[in-house]
Amino acid sequence: MKVRTTWNQRLQKLPPYLFAEVDRKKKAALEKGVDLISLGVGDPDRPTPRHIVEAAKKALENPAHHKYPFGSGLKDLRVSVAEFMSRRFHVELDADTEIYSLIGSKEGIGHLPLAVANQDEVVLVPDPGYPVYQGATILAGAEVYHLPLLEENGFLPDLNAIPTDVLERARLLFIGYPNNPTSALATPEFFANVVRFAREQDLIVAHDNAYSEMYFGAPPISFLETPGAKEVGIEFHSLSKTYNMTGWRLGWVCGNRDIIRQLATVKDNYDSGAFEVVQAAGIAALTGPQDCVEEMRAVYKKRRDVFVPGLKKLGWQVNNPEATFYVWAHTPRGLSAMETVSHILDQAGVLCTPGNGFGPSGEGYVRFALTVELPRLEEALQRLSKLKW
Repeated sequence: MKVRTTWNQRLQKLPPYLFAEVDRKKKAALEKGVDLISLGVGDPDRPTPRHIVEAAKKALENPAHHKYPFGSGLKDLRVSVAEFMSRRFHVELDADTEIYSLIGSKEGIGHLPLAVANQDEVVLVPDPGYPVYQGATILAGAEVYHLPLLEENGFLPDLNAIPTDVLERARLLFIGYPNNPTSALATPEFFANVVRFAREQDLIVAHDNAYSEMYFGAPPISFLETPGAKEVGIEFHSLSKTYNMTGWRLGWVCGNRDIIRQLATVKDNYDSGAFEVVQAAGIAALTGPQDCVEEMRAVYKKRRDVFVPGLKKLGWQVNNPEATFYVWAHTPRGLSAMETVSHILDQAGVLCTPGNGFGPSGEGYVRFALTVELPRLEEALQRLSKLKW
């Protein structure tokens, strides 16, 4: 008897995962022997700071950390998170009920629609936005409604433009600032409006704050700083970008304890928690010296200050990002996003990410990640200068 191998309907609804497709293009170019400059996936190129690695080595020698971790995470980690949130954002959290460790913020974001949205409900997803918001919603069986992030609105969603029939079924609103992929920042006024809107519409708000420490001017704010935010929402944080720990897989969710409890129930049925050795590394990251974070901000700023003016000199229309390590650029000469990506990959050996991979409103843009050393960025600009469009 032949086993049925047809993909289920939810998987068939999923668009190709953006970063997997970018990685496929990258590997194909490398197999051809291309001297590739990859500015595609946002994966920091510098190593994890030494004191964090040493803390993990020490923890690895302790057999107590070799067992199932289970639950919300080590108490010391949750206390470290609470202290960080208080110190950085003046947000006070109960380490026992308002903080929960994650196997990277992606995992928590991915499980959230399954925890809070029913199959006949709508999840409001920023467009363009981190692809996991949409993918997780589809896998949960809920319906995606795209919120266009337009440049003329500062890449903030127009909540008043959402149709009434959509709002009647809406359950969850995803937002994320500093924004991936646009690098836009949110204002206190915007967050206050989100809280008001969520109260009026009985919505859960999930704010993705993975890039909170990657900034070049005034420190970005937390959604949870907003009066009333904890009543309607939660916030996701990650150690990946701040401490160059993308491969370690550690983050946390904080805020409304009831929403966290729902997410925790899903996690209890899907995973056993983050490896305690990794949690020990997270404690060292949050409580140890922070000069490594300041150094990385300076590195990315220097790269930005070379790459953005270089693109503008070549005629690219691009804003100067105040946060993240991304550059969100208009495609040249009216080309589509994928046409632009393919052209500069084939003709210059430079890889970037098509904007429409983040959502329909990303068409007409590409994203460059400043995750290579400065000489390679300068080489990328030199190659782009020789392109014929």
